[in-house]
Amino acid sequence: MITQRAYAVEPWTVREHSLDLGVLAQSESVFALSNGHVGWRGNLDEGEPHGLPGSYLNGVHELHPLPYAEAGYGYPESGQTVINVTNGKVIRLLVDDEPFDLRYGRLVSHERTLDLRRGVLERVCEWTSPAGSTVRVRSTRLVSLTQRAVAAVAYEVEPVDSRTRVVLQSELVTNESLPGPDGDPRAARALKSPLEPEEDFAEDHRLRLVHRTRRSGIRVAVAADHIVDGPERTTTGCESNTDMARLTVTSVLEPGQRLRVEKLVAHGWSGARSRPAMSDQVEAALAAAAHSGWQGLLDEQRSYLDDFWARADVEVDGDEEIQQAVRFALFHVLQAGARAERRAIPAKGLTGSGYDGHAFWDTEVFVLPLLICTAPDAAAEALRWRQTTLPVARERAAQLGLRGAAFPWRTIEGSEGSAYWPAGTAAFHVNADIADAVVRYVQATGDERFERDTGVELLVETARLWRSLGHHDDRGVFHIDGVTGPDEYSAVADDNTYTNLMARANLLAAADACKRHPDAAAALGVDEEESAGWRDAAEAVHLPYNDELGVHEQHAGFTRYQRWDFAGTRADQYPLMLHFPYFDLYRKQVIKQADLVLAMHTCAGYFEEAFGEEQIARDFAYYEPLTVRDSSLSACVQAVLAARTGHLDLAHAYTAEAALMDLADLEHNTRDGLHIASLAGTWTALVAGFGGMRWDDGSLRFAPRPAGRPYPVLRARRTRVSLSVISGTPVSRNPSFRAQGPWDPGPDDARE
Repeated sequence: MITQRAYAVEPWTVREHSLDLGVLAQSESVFALSNGHVGWRGNLDEGEPHGLPGSYLNGVHELHPLPYAEAGYGYPESGQTVINVTNGKVIRLLVDDEPFDLRYGRLVSHERTLDLRRGVLERVCEWTSPAGSTVRVRSTRLVSLTQRAVAAVAYEVEPVDSRTRVVLQSELVTNESLPGPDGDPRAARALKSPLEPEEDFAEDHRLRLVHRTRRSGIRVAVAADHIVDGPERTTTGCESNTDMARLTVTSVLEPGQRLRVEKLVAHGWSGARSRPAMSDQVEAALAAAAHSGWQGLLDEQRSYLDDFWARADVEVDGDEEIQQAVRFALFHVLQAGARAERRAIPAKGLTGSGYDGHAFWDTEVFVLPLLICTAPDAAAEALRWRQTTLPVARERAAQLGLRGAAFPWRTIEGSEGSAYWPAGTAAFHVNADIADAVVRYVQATGDERFERDTGVELLVETARLWRSLGHHDDRGVFHIDGVTGPDEYSAVADDNTYTNLMARANLLAAADACKRHPDAAAALGVDEEESAGWRDAAEAVHLPYNDELGVHEQHAGFTRYQRWDFAGTRADQYPLMLHFPYFDLYRKQVIKQADLVLAMHTCAGYFEEAFGEEQIARDFAYYEPLTVRDSSLSACVQAVLAARTGHLDLAHAYTAEAALMDLADLEHNTRDGLHIASLAGTWTALVAGFGGMRWDDGSLRFAPRPAGRPYPVLRARRTRVSLSVISGTPVSRNPSFRAQGPWDPGPDDARE
């Protein structure tokens, strides 16, 4: 974990002034570059030392069996895991026959800078070899936001005080050794040598490798070209074998002379195209990159980001850490989706292999609201990817005995990848999350073509699932039983309020879209009777409510459960899921992440009759003490509701938690990749929380809440994050809150 300030607080950069090998893996995630199609972790140019090597292509994965102690009907049979593809970042350096390795010799200085406006990672270091030769190394790295397949590195070396012989080895490397899993079930499985060789090529300054995965049958091609600039008698040579292609550059440098190599790298993959076709594809991408040249790629990158920041920047007065953090967040969320183009946006983006590289419902609920407002084309492409997976989702629904489509809880290519069905299969709310993103995108952009060609189909098939999953009781009330809402500590429950409200919105949106696009609806077999059935179910959806307490229930009966023994739970026993059996979590009032609170954030604008301001305040006060935030998805939502109910200091603390999730490594797992949803949530906390942005049934408005005490006060007695967290102040893993004022649930609601 990062226990002290690791990065300088600057408005437009993330700068590391020295190298700490103890947090190298975390920095590799923070300094990762991506465009949504290609992802390069921020590994050192020379490849070693490293925390986790990482070069990713969105969608490239390997399959593996999902083991079960006891098999059951409908259990997913095959899992999917993102793999580390051919690494084109590597440039090794030898100084008078000594390998440039920061673990040896003397590191005089070392600085890395992620420039958020230019979209590059820069490195400057000075190193003295064990033999006494001192060199200065500079590198600049980018993953192009304009040329989807292309990444590039410019690398320079110069002697500081004496004549020096240097050798550069620019490589493509496949099947790198990876560290094994560390026992955390959220960490990715390490697959040994997943890529089988098909072609290797090295000629002049050009390198190429083509491989294919064993089980998933995906072909991966990576090629590189180089421009070498050095003094006279600089020589080059190249070679290749099955898993490596190398260009070697040799020169003798006098003080004041430099050897510079510009390396262009092109990537491609396909599950259908032939080996020759893939070779041609990456060669063509290299030709386009060479036409732009290194400076052209830099200029294109800056122009792209200038346009992005002109419409997306959030300015924060009075808190430099949050200012830096929200720009860091915006940059990485953009990187995760900018050029994904009908591929998923994984929970870690392309910054690491955490969660096996899977995409979850996080994308639609947390990431797409930001992209809809700042990069709407990327949001549309993410939803079009969901549309391409509809055949698999329809098959899954049929397997479960349901109509329509059942979208997966976690996936890479569209099929369910969760072996734990209470949290996976039962989390049907993902259907409504997708529908909600469709509605928000259309409302924000007015893109009627998208609604007709993509939105209607997604809305219809998700609505069909709700109509078949739920049922009317003998009083005509519509119930959705046996589901898991956002809170995974309350699995397989009846009438989860978030699920019911989101399903209601889904059903109504589908009926309205079919009315607007009758031809598209007819093509899907929707008639007036089916559409009317959706409206009937929506209007009759049950919302559990405890009249005695005056609060909504997270699900039917939740408020009668025994409260979790917070006083008897040690700080080192969080996250609870790693220290207590799920059956005990499921039957207690303890919440992993915002659920009913998320419903108030997401659905209040749609259903004002359910959530007036005083009701929101009561619900928030009740559920806040129960939420342990064992998920990074929680703090940003709680920040919004804290601000909405007038608790601005609390909202600020929660915003800091979301914002510093990775810059301070609060979850202790940034090494596996960034928390893209929490980063997106930083924007949400500021814009929807402090800024008061509301989506009210298709209308956008701003209603910032001034400071004051219009509702019961929540007093933070112990917070998980403080504004001094990045300077090394120890922080508590869990908060404690006490309600005071006109509505007080009593001392049992306060926990130490």
